[in-house]
Amino acid sequence: MRYSLILLFLLAACGQDESPSEPDPTEWSWDIPQGFPTPRVPEDNPMSVAKVELGRRLFYDVRLSGNETQSCGSCHDQSLAFTDGKAVSEGATGEFTSRGAMALGNVVYASVLTWGNPLMRTLEKQQLTPLFADTPVELGLTSNTQVLDRLLADELYPELFANAFPDEPEPVSIDTMTKAISAFQRSILSTDTPYDRVVYKGQPDAMSAAAKRGKDLFFSERLECFHCHGEFNFSDSVEHNGTVFDEVKFHNNGLYNIGGSGAYPTGNQGIFEISGVLEDSGRFKAPSLRNIAVTAPYMHDGSIQTLEEVIDHYARGGRLIEEGPNAGDGKFNPFKSELITGFVITEAEKADLIEFLKALTDETMLTNPAYSDPFSTNP
Repeated sequence: MRYSLILLFLLAACGQDESPSEPDPTEWSWDIPQGFPTPRVPEDNPMSVAKVELGRRLFYDVRLSGNETQSCGSCHDQSLAFTDGKAVSEGATGEFTSRGAMALGNVVYASVLTWGNPLMRTLEKQQLTPLFADTPVELGLTSNTQVLDRLLADELYPELFANAFPDEPEPVSIDTMTKAISAFQRSILSTDTPYDRVVYKGQPDAMSAAAKRGKDLFFSERLECFHCHGEFNFSDSVEHNGTVFDEVKFHNNGLYNIGGSGAYPTGNQGIFEISGVLEDSGRFKAPSLRNIAVTAPYMHDGSIQTLEEVIDHYARGGRLIEEGPNAGDGKFNPFKSELITGFVITEAEKADLIEFLKALTDETMLTNPAYSDPFSTNP
């Protein structure tokens, strides 16, 4: 009896010690379906709940532009899959860039960023360009102190930075600011399209019969779409914890062939602008096709308006521009990818293919409050 009482006492004590504790608000877990790879994150910028929430606020804060009129979210609208619906983006001073805003869904899986810079590999580095570049002006900040003084004067930011970066002696800095925004961008996941529900979530009726026919066309050797827009993210420049080597690819898709020389418009010549290698003329990144139905206009310069026109372009094997300064037949561009050979497609097949592309739209991502503007007055 005596030993039984002692045992009961010990068990009760252990039960008190092992009572459920509150979850750690700094922890982060990826909400991805089975079959999706685990994202790879820089060792010097691990994910945390506090960091992502700080980054979301910074992403939408117009005080991160020189004249306090634009934020990152101005060119990356959640309802448009974090694009802006424009051919090329417009900066805070009204100056236009030469390329369109890229979508941000699943950017955590992107091995290379921007349309045509093979050296731009991390979000932390990439965002310095829109923040501080002056040719062209995007957000138009002119100095570190300009933005840091604004953040330090805010009643919330000092505490939010301290919570997100508890080990930093000076939590509010350009380094921590870019790390927080990058963490928020990495949190933007697109994993709940009708296609995902069929392939990863065991819901075979999530796609229409037309979309399923379009899927078969998309992944066929006849159309060859999947060679540049394959795998789970519909892009051939991806990285994650399972990739062994860098997958970074750029392609010339025959969009231009000015004067038959293989040239693209000045200032928009792809990775040739970085490498100086003539064969790199017109080579751009193949973006993810996730949410492609809401990200018109298309191509790096927004020069194609509809999905129907995009399909016509690839079916022809290159675009014909009959007059004007960019006149030329992209079908015969000497630097065009060997994958852009053209194909025959019926109107019915084209309709099916478009239905499949629409099945890559993730309404959950487009409306998720976790990605929304915290400054918005909308309910």
